Amino acid sequence: MTNHSLLGAQRTMLVVVLFSLALLGTTEACKGHSTSFTQTGIVCRITRPATLVLNQETTKVIQRAFQRATYPDIKGEKIMFLLGKVSYGLHNIQISNLSIASSQVDLKKDKSIDIAIQNVSVIFKGTLQYGYHGGWLLRVQQSVDFEIDTSINLQINTRLTCDGGRVQADTSDCYLSFHKLALHLHGEKQPGWLEQLFTDFISFTMKLILKGQVCKEINVLANIMADFVQKKAALFLTDGDIGLDISLTRAPAIKDNYLESHHKGVLTYKNQSSILPDSTYNPSLLGDSRMLYFWFSDKVLSSLAKAAFLDKRLMLTLTGDEFKALLQDKGLDTNQDILREIFQHSSFSDSQVEVRSLTAPQIICQPEGTTVKSSVSVEIRLLHQDRAPTVAFSFEEDIVTVIQASYEDKKLILDLSDFQIHHKSFHSASTLCKQSQESIQEFLKTLTAMVGIPVVISWLEPALTTLLNSKGLDLFDIINPEIITNKGYLVLQMDFGFPQHLLEDFLQTII
Repeated sequence: MTNHSLLGAQRTMLVVVLFSLALLGTTEACKGHSTSFTQTGIVCRITRPATLVLNQETTKVIQRAFQRATYPDIKGEKIMFLLGKVSYGLHNIQISNLSIASSQVDLKKDKSIDIAIQNVSVIFKGTLQYGYHGGWLLRVQQSVDFEIDTSINLQINTRLTCDGGRVQADTSDCYLSFHKLALHLHGEKQPGWLEQLFTDFISFTMKLILKGQVCKEINVLANIMADFVQKKAALFLTDGDIGLDISLTRAPAIKDNYLESHHKGVLTYKNQSSILPDSTYNPSLLGDSRMLYFWFSDKVLSSLAKAAFLDKRLMLTLTGDEFKALLQDKGLDTNQDILREIFQHSSFSDSQVEVRSLTAPQIICQPEGTTVKSSVSVEIRLLHQDRAPTVAFSFEEDIVTVIQASYEDKKLILDLSDFQIHHKSFHSASTLCKQSQESIQEFLKTLTAMVGIPVVISWLEPALTTLLNSKGLDLFDIINPEIITNKGYLVLQMDFGFPQHLLEDFLQTII
Protein backbone atom coordinates (compact mmCIF):
# COMPACT_ATOMS: atom_id res chain seq x y z
CA MET A 1 0.00 0.00 0.00
CA THR A 2 3.00 2.26 -0.04
CA ASN A 3 2.20 4.06 -3.24
CA HIS A 4 -0.56 6.13 -1.64
CA SER A 5 1.69 9.19 -1.51
CA LEU A 6 2.24 8.92 -5.25
CA LEU A 7 -1.43 8.76 -6.04
CA GLY A 8 -2.37 11.44 -3.55
CA ALA A 9 -0.10 13.67 -5.57
CA GLN A 10 -1.72 12.44 -8.77
CA ARG A 11 -5.11 13.24 -7.28
CA THR A 12 -4.26 16.87 -6.78
CA MET A 13 -2.46 17.07 -10.10
CA LEU A 14 -5.39 15.74 -12.10
CA VAL A 15 -7.85 18.10 -10.44
CA VAL A 16 -5.83 20.83 -12.08
CA VAL A 17 -5.05 19.09 -15.36
CA LEU A 18 -8.65 18.21 -16.18
CA PHE A 19 -10.33 21.49 -15.28
CA SER A 20 -12.62 23.17 -17.79
CA LEU A 21 -12.09 25.42 -20.73
CA ALA A 22 -12.92 28.44 -18.61
CA LEU A 23 -9.35 29.29 -17.59
CA LEU A 24 -8.73 31.90 -20.29
CA GLY A 25 -9.46 35.28 -18.80
CA THR A 26 -10.19 34.11 -15.27
CA THR A 27 -7.33 35.90 -13.57
CA GLU A 28 -7.01 38.14 -10.57
CA ALA A 29 -3.87 40.07 -11.41
CA CYS A 30 -2.27 41.33 -14.55
CA LYS A 31 0.59 43.75 -14.30
CA GLY A 32 2.64 45.23 -17.09
CA HIS A 33 3.04 43.92 -20.60
CA SER A 34 5.87 41.43 -20.26
CA THR A 35 6.81 39.38 -23.29
CA SER A 36 8.63 36.80 -21.12
CA PHE A 37 7.29 33.39 -20.13
CA THR A 38 9.68 32.95 -17.18
CA GLN A 39 6.95 33.08 -14.50
CA THR A 40 4.45 30.96 -16.42
CA GLY A 41 3.34 27.74 -14.72
CA ILE A 42 0.10 27.11 -16.64
CA VAL A 43 -0.93 27.95 -20.20
CA CYS A 44 -4.39 27.73 -21.75
CA ARG A 45 -4.77 27.73 -25.53
CA ILE A 46 -8.18 27.89 -27.23
CA THR A 47 -7.94 27.33 -30.97
CA ARG A 48 -10.04 28.53 -33.90
CA PRO A 49 -12.13 25.31 -34.06
CA ALA A 50 -13.05 25.87 -30.40
CA THR A 51 -14.19 29.42 -31.05
CA LEU A 52 -16.53 28.10 -33.73
CA VAL A 53 -18.11 25.70 -31.22
CA LEU A 54 -18.40 28.39 -28.55
CA ASN A 55 -19.93 30.73 -31.12
CA GLN A 56 -22.87 28.33 -31.57
CA GLU A 57 -24.74 29.95 -28.71
CA THR A 58 -23.46 33.52 -29.05
CA THR A 59 -26.91 34.55 -30.23
CA LYS A 60 -28.41 33.68 -26.82
CA VAL A 61 -26.07 36.07 -25.06
CA ILE A 62 -26.74 38.80 -27.64
CA GLN A 63 -30.47 38.28 -27.22
CA ARG A 64 -30.08 38.70 -23.49
CA ALA A 65 -28.13 41.92 -24.11
CA PHE A 66 -31.07 43.35 -26.11
CA GLN A 67 -33.50 42.24 -23.41
CA ARG A 68 -31.46 43.64 -20.52
CA ALA A 69 -30.71 46.98 -22.17
CA THR A 70 -32.78 49.96 -21.04
CA TYR A 71 -34.15 52.21 -23.75
CA PRO A 72 -34.68 55.82 -22.63
CA ASP A 73 -37.50 58.01 -23.86
CA ILE A 74 -36.83 59.81 -27.11
CA LYS A 75 -38.01 63.42 -27.26
CA GLY A 76 -37.62 66.18 -29.82
CA GLU A 77 -39.25 68.91 -31.82
CA LYS A 78 -39.13 70.25 -35.35
CA ILE A 79 -40.36 73.30 -37.20
CA MET A 80 -42.45 72.13 -40.15
CA PHE A 81 -43.96 74.09 -43.02
CA LEU A 82 -47.71 74.56 -42.50
CA LEU A 83 -47.74 72.54 -39.26
CA GLY A 84 -45.48 74.88 -37.34
CA LYS A 85 -43.61 73.48 -34.33
CA VAL A 86 -44.00 69.74 -33.98
CA SER A 87 -43.02 68.11 -30.66
CA TYR A 88 -42.87 64.39 -30.08
CA GLY A 89 -41.87 61.79 -27.51
CA LEU A 90 -41.46 58.01 -27.56
CA HIS A 91 -42.13 56.57 -24.11
CA ASN A 92 -42.07 53.15 -22.36
CA ILE A 93 -39.97 51.53 -25.10
CA GLN A 94 -40.00 47.74 -24.89
CA ILE A 95 -38.81 45.00 -27.25
CA SER A 96 -40.56 41.93 -28.66
CA ASN A 97 -40.26 39.38 -31.47
CA LEU A 98 -36.48 39.26 -31.12
CA SER A 99 -34.66 36.83 -33.40
CA ILE A 100 -31.11 36.44 -34.70
CA ALA A 101 -30.33 34.67 -37.97
CA SER A 102 -26.64 33.82 -37.50
CA SER A 103 -23.27 34.83 -36.07
CA GLN A 104 -19.66 34.41 -37.12
CA VAL A 105 -16.39 34.70 -35.21
CA ASP A 106 -12.91 35.57 -36.42
CA LEU A 107 -9.52 36.05 -34.76
CA LYS A 108 -7.54 39.14 -35.70
CA LYS A 109 -3.87 38.61 -34.90
CA ASP A 110 -2.63 40.79 -32.03
CA LYS A 111 -5.88 42.77 -32.11
CA SER A 112 -9.29 41.37 -31.30
CA ILE A 113 -11.90 38.65 -31.39
CA ASP A 114 -14.39 39.79 -34.02
CA ILE A 115 -18.01 38.64 -33.85
CA ALA A 116 -20.45 39.46 -36.65
CA ILE A 117 -24.18 39.06 -35.88
CA GLN A 118 -26.39 39.01 -38.98
CA ASN A 119 -30.06 39.92 -39.34
CA VAL A 120 -31.18 40.80 -35.84
CA SER A 121 -34.93 41.32 -36.18
CA VAL A 122 -36.64 43.10 -33.31
CA ILE A 123 -39.79 45.14 -32.79
CA PHE A 124 -39.74 48.08 -30.39
CA LYS A 125 -43.09 49.00 -28.85
CA GLY A 126 -44.24 51.97 -26.83
CA THR A 127 -46.32 55.11 -26.81
CA LEU A 128 -45.88 58.09 -29.15
CA GLN A 129 -47.03 61.44 -27.86
CA TYR A 130 -46.96 64.29 -30.31
CA GLY A 131 -48.39 67.70 -30.85
CA TYR A 132 -48.10 70.60 -33.23
CA HIS A 133 -48.92 74.28 -32.97
CA GLY A 134 -49.62 75.85 -36.33
CA GLY A 135 -51.02 79.09 -37.52
CA TRP A 136 -54.67 80.09 -37.33
CA LEU A 137 -54.74 78.87 -33.71
CA LEU A 138 -54.34 75.21 -34.79
CA ARG A 139 -53.34 73.07 -31.83
CA VAL A 140 -53.21 69.25 -31.85
CA GLN A 141 -52.18 66.86 -29.00
CA GLN A 142 -52.24 63.09 -29.56
CA SER A 143 -51.04 59.86 -27.87
CA VAL A 144 -50.89 56.62 -29.86
CA ASP A 145 -49.24 53.24 -29.52
CA PHE A 146 -46.39 52.53 -31.92
CA GLU A 147 -44.20 49.72 -33.23
CA ILE A 148 -40.78 50.15 -34.81
CA ASP A 149 -39.85 47.19 -36.98
CA THR A 150 -36.06 46.91 -37.33
CA SER A 151 -33.50 44.66 -38.98
CA ILE A 152 -29.93 45.10 -37.77
CA ASN A 153 -26.43 43.74 -38.27
CA LEU A 154 -24.16 43.89 -35.25
CA GLN A 155 -20.34 43.90 -35.24
CA ILE A 156 -18.43 43.40 -31.97
CA ASN A 157 -14.63 43.53 -31.95
CA THR A 158 -13.46 42.42 -28.50
CA ARG A 159 -10.03 43.21 -27.14
CA LEU A 160 -8.63 41.40 -24.12
CA THR A 161 -7.08 44.00 -21.86
CA CYS A 162 -5.72 44.19 -18.33
CA ASP A 163 -7.43 46.78 -16.15
CA GLY A 164 -7.58 47.22 -12.40
CA GLY A 165 -5.82 43.93 -11.72
CA ARG A 166 -8.19 41.87 -13.87
CA VAL A 167 -8.58 40.78 -17.44
CA GLN A 168 -11.29 42.89 -19.04
CA ALA A 169 -13.24 42.21 -22.21
CA ASP A 170 -13.25 45.55 -24.01
CA THR A 171 -16.14 45.61 -26.51
CA SER A 172 -16.11 49.36 -27.12
CA ASP A 173 -15.46 48.71 -30.83
CA CYS A 174 -19.13 47.84 -31.37
CA TYR A 175 -21.46 49.14 -34.01
CA LEU A 176 -24.87 48.51 -35.56
CA SER A 177 -25.95 48.83 -39.16
CA PHE A 178 -29.66 49.07 -39.99
CA HIS A 179 -31.29 47.40 -42.97
CA LYS A 180 -34.75 48.38 -41.87
CA LEU A 181 -36.36 50.87 -39.48
CA ALA A 182 -40.08 51.35 -40.04
CA LEU A 183 -42.58 53.07 -37.72
CA HIS A 184 -46.17 51.78 -37.51
CA LEU A 185 -48.91 53.60 -35.59
CA HIS A 186 -51.88 51.70 -34.14
CA GLY A 187 -50.61 48.59 -35.88
CA GLU A 188 -51.10 50.06 -39.36
CA LYS A 189 -48.84 48.36 -41.88
CA GLN A 190 -49.15 50.95 -44.68
CA PRO A 191 -47.17 54.06 -43.73
CA GLY A 192 -49.26 57.21 -43.92
CA TRP A 193 -47.95 60.72 -44.00
CA LEU A 194 -47.81 60.83 -40.17
CA GLU A 195 -45.80 57.62 -39.94
CA GLN A 196 -43.40 58.85 -42.58
CA LEU A 197 -43.07 62.18 -40.81
CA PHE A 198 -42.09 60.68 -37.47
CA THR A 199 -39.94 57.96 -39.07
CA ASP A 200 -37.86 60.76 -40.55
CA PHE A 201 -37.75 62.52 -37.17
CA ILE A 202 -36.72 59.63 -34.98
CA SER A 203 -34.67 57.32 -37.20
CA PHE A 204 -31.30 59.00 -36.60
CA THR A 205 -31.85 59.39 -32.85
CA MET A 206 -33.21 55.86 -32.53
CA LYS A 207 -30.14 54.41 -34.21
CA LEU A 208 -27.81 56.30 -31.88
CA ILE A 209 -29.72 55.20 -28.79
CA LEU A 210 -29.86 51.57 -29.87
CA LYS A 211 -26.13 51.50 -30.58
CA GLY A 212 -25.29 53.11 -27.26
CA GLN A 213 -27.58 51.00 -25.12
CA VAL A 214 -27.04 47.63 -26.81
CA CYS A 215 -23.25 47.96 -27.07
CA LYS A 216 -23.09 49.18 -23.47
CA GLU A 217 -25.05 46.14 -22.30
CA ILE A 218 -22.87 43.77 -24.34
CA ASN A 219 -19.79 45.18 -22.61
CA VAL A 220 -21.47 44.76 -19.21
CA LEU A 221 -22.41 41.16 -19.99
CA ALA A 222 -18.91 40.37 -21.28
CA ASN A 223 -17.40 41.37 -17.96
CA ILE A 224 -20.14 39.72 -15.92
CA MET A 225 -19.27 36.57 -17.84
CA ALA A 226 -15.57 37.03 -17.01
CA ASP A 227 -16.42 37.24 -13.30
CA PHE A 228 -18.77 34.28 -13.61
CA VAL A 229 -16.13 32.13 -15.28
CA GLN A 230 -13.52 33.24 -12.76
CA LYS A 231 -15.66 32.04 -9.88
CA LYS A 232 -16.29 28.71 -11.61
CA ALA A 233 -12.58 28.18 -12.27
CA ALA A 234 -11.62 29.20 -8.72
CA LEU A 235 -14.14 26.72 -7.33
CA PHE A 236 -12.74 23.95 -9.54
CA LEU A 237 -9.15 24.76 -8.59
CA THR A 238 -9.76 24.95 -4.85
CA ASP A 239 -10.07 22.02 -2.49
CA GLY A 240 -10.11 22.94 1.18
CA ASP A 241 -7.03 25.00 1.98
CA ILE A 242 -5.30 24.09 -1.30
CA GLY A 243 -5.58 26.29 -4.38
CA LEU A 244 -3.68 27.85 -7.25
CA ASP A 245 -2.98 31.48 -8.02
CA ILE A 246 -3.80 31.69 -11.73
CA SER A 247 -2.92 35.36 -12.14
CA LEU A 248 -1.74 36.32 -15.59
CA THR A 249 1.98 36.66 -16.12
CA ARG A 250 1.49 38.65 -19.35
CA ALA A 251 -1.30 40.00 -21.52
CA PRO A 252 -3.44 37.38 -23.32
CA ALA A 253 -2.28 36.65 -26.88
CA ILE A 254 -4.60 36.61 -29.89
CA LYS A 255 -3.16 34.88 -32.95
CA ASP A 256 -4.65 33.87 -36.30
CA ASN A 257 -5.40 30.35 -35.09
CA TYR A 258 -5.71 30.57 -31.31
CA LEU A 259 -6.15 32.57 -28.12
CA GLU A 260 -3.64 31.98 -25.37
CA SER A 261 -3.29 33.01 -21.74
CA HIS A 262 -0.31 32.50 -19.44
CA HIS A 263 -0.76 32.00 -15.71
CA LYS A 264 1.42 31.81 -12.63
CA GLY A 265 0.14 28.48 -11.33
CA VAL A 266 1.53 29.34 -7.90
CA LEU A 267 0.35 27.20 -5.01
CA THR A 268 -1.70 28.88 -2.31
CA TYR A 269 -2.01 26.92 0.92
CA LYS A 270 -3.48 28.39 4.08
CA ASN A 271 -2.96 31.92 2.72
CA GLN A 272 0.70 31.22 1.96
CA SER A 273 2.13 31.25 -1.57
CA SER A 274 5.08 29.38 -3.02
CA ILE A 275 7.56 30.52 -5.66
CA LEU A 276 8.13 28.61 -8.89
CA PRO A 277 11.48 28.52 -10.69
CA ASP A 278 11.80 29.96 -14.20
CA SER A 279 9.44 28.38 -16.70
CA THR A 280 10.46 26.41 -19.78
CA TYR A 281 7.30 27.28 -21.72
CA ASN A 282 7.50 28.19 -25.40
CA PRO A 283 4.47 28.62 -27.73
CA SER A 284 5.94 26.03 -30.10
CA LEU A 285 5.21 23.34 -27.47
CA LEU A 286 1.47 23.50 -28.25
CA GLY A 287 -0.33 22.87 -31.52
CA ASP A 288 -3.58 24.17 -32.99
CA SER A 289 -5.22 21.04 -34.40
CA ARG A 290 -7.21 20.29 -31.22
CA MET A 291 -9.74 22.65 -29.71
CA LEU A 292 -8.24 23.12 -26.28
CA TYR A 293 -4.75 22.79 -24.79
CA PHE A 294 -3.47 23.11 -21.24
CA TRP A 295 0.26 23.21 -20.49
CA PHE A 296 1.50 22.56 -16.95
CA SER A 297 4.99 22.88 -15.57
CA ASP A 298 5.81 19.81 -13.49
CA LYS A 299 6.89 22.27 -10.79
CA VAL A 300 3.22 23.22 -10.43
CA LEU A 301 2.33 19.56 -9.99
CA SER A 302 5.07 19.06 -7.40
CA SER A 303 3.86 22.07 -5.44
CA LEU A 304 0.36 20.59 -5.33
CA ALA A 305 1.79 17.31 -4.06
CA LYS A 306 3.62 19.26 -1.37
CA ALA A 307 0.39 20.94 -0.30
CA ALA A 308 -1.38 17.57 -0.12
CA PHE A 309 1.44 16.34 2.11
CA LEU A 310 1.31 19.40 4.38
CA ASP A 311 -2.47 19.03 4.60
CA LYS A 312 -1.98 15.47 5.88
CA ARG A 313 -3.88 13.95 2.96
CA LEU A 314 -1.22 11.45 1.95
CA MET A 315 -2.13 8.71 4.36
CA LEU A 316 -4.35 5.65 4.33
CA THR A 317 -5.64 3.41 7.11
CA LEU A 318 -6.88 -0.15 6.50
CA THR A 319 -8.48 -2.55 8.93
CA GLY A 320 -6.69 -5.82 9.49
CA ASP A 321 -9.44 -7.72 7.66
CA GLU A 322 -9.18 -5.40 4.66
CA PHE A 323 -5.44 -6.00 4.55
CA LYS A 324 -5.98 -9.76 4.85
CA ALA A 325 -8.36 -9.71 1.88
CA LEU A 326 -5.74 -7.90 -0.22
CA LEU A 327 -3.12 -10.51 0.69
CA GLN A 328 -5.49 -13.33 -0.22
CA ASP A 329 -6.34 -11.70 -3.54
CA LYS A 330 -2.65 -11.64 -4.49
CA GLY A 331 -1.84 -15.08 -3.03
CA LEU A 332 0.47 -13.70 -0.35
CA ASP A 333 -1.47 -15.08 2.61
CA THR A 334 0.47 -18.35 2.28
CA ASN A 335 3.51 -16.78 3.97
CA GLN A 336 2.09 -17.58 7.38
CA ASP A 337 5.39 -17.69 9.30
CA ILE A 338 6.38 -14.20 8.11
CA LEU A 339 2.91 -12.80 8.72
CA ARG A 340 2.85 -14.18 12.26
CA GLU A 341 6.15 -12.46 13.01
CA ILE A 342 4.95 -9.17 11.49
CA PHE A 343 1.62 -9.27 13.37
CA GLN A 344 3.17 -10.58 16.60
CA HIS A 345 0.97 -13.70 16.46
CA SER A 346 -2.15 -11.49 16.70
CA SER A 347 -5.16 -11.95 14.46
CA PHE A 348 -5.85 -9.67 11.52
CA SER A 349 -9.11 -8.60 13.17
CA ASP A 350 -7.17 -7.13 16.09
CA SER A 351 -4.91 -4.94 13.94
CA GLN A 352 -4.81 -2.10 11.46
CA VAL A 353 -2.37 -0.90 8.80
CA GLU A 354 -1.46 2.76 8.33
CA VAL A 355 0.39 4.04 5.25
CA ARG A 356 1.67 7.61 5.14
CA SER A 357 4.06 9.77 3.19
CA LEU A 358 7.20 10.77 5.06
CA THR A 359 8.08 13.68 2.77
CA ALA A 360 6.39 15.65 0.03
CA PRO A 361 6.41 13.60 -3.20
CA GLN A 362 8.35 14.95 -6.14
CA ILE A 363 6.69 14.91 -9.57
CA ILE A 364 8.84 14.92 -12.70
CA CYS A 365 7.41 14.80 -16.20
CA GLN A 366 9.32 12.84 -18.84
CA PRO A 367 8.38 11.44 -22.27
CA GLU A 368 7.86 8.04 -20.61
CA GLY A 369 5.19 9.40 -18.28
CA THR A 370 4.77 11.18 -14.96
CA THR A 371 7.49 10.05 -12.57
CA VAL A 372 6.67 10.35 -8.87
CA LYS A 373 9.35 9.94 -6.23
CA SER A 374 8.01 9.29 -2.76
CA SER A 375 9.19 8.09 0.63
CA VAL A 376 6.62 6.17 2.65
CA SER A 377 6.15 4.51 6.00
CA VAL A 378 3.91 1.54 6.81
CA GLU A 379 2.91 0.66 10.37
CA ILE A 380 1.19 -2.50 11.61
CA ARG A 381 -0.72 -1.57 14.76
CA LEU A 382 -2.27 -3.91 17.30
CA LEU A 383 -5.59 -2.86 18.77
CA HIS A 384 -6.33 -3.24 22.49
CA GLN A 385 -9.58 -2.83 24.37
CA ASP A 386 -8.07 -1.16 27.42
CA ARG A 387 -5.29 0.96 25.90
CA ALA A 388 -4.07 2.77 22.82
CA PRO A 389 -2.86 0.81 19.77
CA THR A 390 0.76 -0.32 19.81
CA VAL A 391 3.08 -0.60 16.82
CA ALA A 392 4.02 -4.22 16.21
CA PHE A 393 5.93 -3.67 12.99
CA SER A 394 6.91 -0.79 10.70
CA PHE A 395 9.01 -0.27 7.60
CA GLU A 396 10.08 2.55 5.29
CA GLU A 397 10.69 2.54 1.54
CA ASP A 398 11.61 4.93 -1.24
CA ILE A 399 9.42 4.35 -4.30
CA VAL A 400 9.79 5.67 -7.83
CA THR A 401 6.80 5.07 -10.09
CA VAL A 402 5.94 6.07 -13.65
CA ILE A 403 2.25 6.74 -14.24
CA GLN A 404 0.42 7.29 -17.53
CA ALA A 405 -2.98 8.92 -16.97
CA SER A 406 -5.97 9.00 -19.30
CA TYR A 407 -9.62 10.00 -19.16
CA GLU A 408 -12.19 7.82 -20.94
CA ASP A 409 -15.98 7.53 -20.65
CA LYS A 410 -15.91 10.19 -17.93
CA LYS A 411 -13.59 8.03 -15.83
CA LEU A 412 -9.99 8.59 -14.79
CA ILE A 413 -7.57 5.78 -15.63
CA LEU A 414 -4.08 5.47 -14.09
CA ASP A 415 -1.71 2.98 -15.69
CA LEU A 416 1.50 1.96 -13.93
CA SER A 417 4.21 1.58 -16.55
CA ASP A 418 7.27 1.18 -14.33
CA PHE A 419 8.41 1.28 -10.71
CA GLN A 420 11.45 0.95 -8.48
CA ILE A 421 11.44 0.07 -4.79
CA HIS A 422 14.30 0.81 -2.41
CA HIS A 423 13.85 -0.78 0.99
CA LYS A 424 15.29 1.50 3.69
CA SER A 425 14.54 -0.11 7.03
CA PHE A 426 12.07 -2.01 9.17
CA HIS A 427 11.49 -2.30 12.89
CA SER A 428 9.82 -5.08 14.85
CA ALA A 429 8.60 -4.94 18.43
CA SER A 430 10.13 -8.36 18.97
CA THR A 431 13.65 -9.54 18.33
CA LEU A 432 14.13 -11.27 14.96
CA CYS A 433 16.88 -13.61 13.92
CA LYS A 434 18.99 -12.73 10.90
CA GLN A 435 17.27 -15.31 8.70
CA SER A 436 13.86 -13.92 9.61
CA GLN A 437 15.06 -10.41 8.86
CA GLU A 438 16.19 -11.41 5.38
CA SER A 439 12.96 -13.26 4.65
CA ILE A 440 10.84 -10.34 5.86
CA GLN A 441 12.82 -7.85 3.78
CA GLU A 442 12.19 -9.82 0.59
CA PHE A 443 8.52 -10.25 1.52
CA LEU A 444 8.09 -6.50 2.02
CA LYS A 445 9.39 -5.75 -1.47
CA THR A 446 6.97 -8.28 -2.91
CA LEU A 447 4.16 -6.87 -0.78
CA THR A 448 4.76 -3.33 -2.08
CA ALA A 449 5.01 -4.42 -5.71
CA MET A 450 2.06 -6.83 -5.76
CA VAL A 451 -0.29 -5.22 -3.26
CA GLY A 452 0.71 -1.69 -2.38
CA ILE A 453 1.10 -0.03 -5.76
CA PRO A 454 -1.53 -1.83 -7.91
CA VAL A 455 -4.25 -1.97 -5.25
CA VAL A 456 -3.96 1.68 -4.29
CA ILE A 457 -4.13 2.66 -7.96
CA SER A 458 -7.28 0.58 -8.50
CA TRP A 459 -8.80 2.04 -5.34
CA LEU A 460 -7.95 5.63 -6.24
CA GLU A 461 -9.28 5.60 -9.80
CA PRO A 462 -12.97 5.66 -8.81
CA ALA A 463 -12.24 7.92 -5.85
CA LEU A 464 -10.54 10.47 -8.08
CA THR A 465 -13.28 10.19 -10.68
CA THR A 466 -15.82 10.98 -7.97
CA LEU A 467 -13.77 13.97 -6.85
CA LEU A 468 -13.48 15.35 -10.38
CA ASN A 469 -17.17 14.83 -11.01
CA SER A 470 -17.98 16.65 -7.77
CA LYS A 471 -16.31 19.64 -9.42
CA GLY A 472 -18.58 19.21 -12.45
CA LEU A 473 -16.12 17.64 -14.87
CA ASP A 474 -18.65 15.02 -15.98
CA LEU A 475 -20.98 17.78 -17.19
CA PHE A 476 -18.54 18.69 -19.96
CA ASP A 477 -18.62 16.93 -23.30
CA ILE A 478 -14.91 16.11 -23.48
CA ILE A 479 -13.91 14.43 -26.73
CA ASN A 480 -10.79 12.26 -27.12
CA PRO A 481 -8.70 13.83 -24.35
CA GLU A 482 -4.97 13.12 -24.34
CA ILE A 483 -2.52 13.62 -21.48
CA ILE A 484 0.99 13.93 -22.88
CA THR A 485 4.15 14.27 -20.82
CA ASN A 486 7.53 15.56 -21.86
CA LYS A 487 10.64 16.81 -20.15
CA GLY A 488 9.52 19.26 -17.48
CA TYR A 489 5.88 19.65 -18.49
CA LEU A 490 2.53 18.01 -19.09
CA VAL A 491 0.03 18.82 -21.86
CA LEU A 492 -3.67 18.11 -21.84
CA GLN A 493 -5.26 18.39 -25.30
CA MET A 494 -8.82 17.66 -26.31
CA ASP A 495 -11.89 18.59 -28.31
CA PHE A 496 -15.22 19.37 -26.70
CA GLY A 497 -18.90 19.98 -27.29
CA PHE A 498 -20.58 23.20 -26.32
CA PRO A 499 -20.76 23.49 -22.48
CA GLN A 500 -24.52 24.04 -22.39
CA HIS A 501 -24.70 23.75 -18.60
CA LEU A 502 -22.31 26.70 -18.18
CA LEU A 503 -24.35 28.86 -20.54
CA GLU A 504 -27.56 28.01 -18.70
CA ASP A 505 -25.97 28.79 -15.34
CA PHE A 506 -24.67 32.10 -16.70
CA LEU A 507 -28.00 33.11 -18.23
CA GLN A 508 -29.69 32.38 -14.89
CA THR A 509 -27.34 34.83 -13.17
CA ILE A 510 -28.34 37.70 -15.46
CA ILE A 511 -32.11 37.33 -15.46
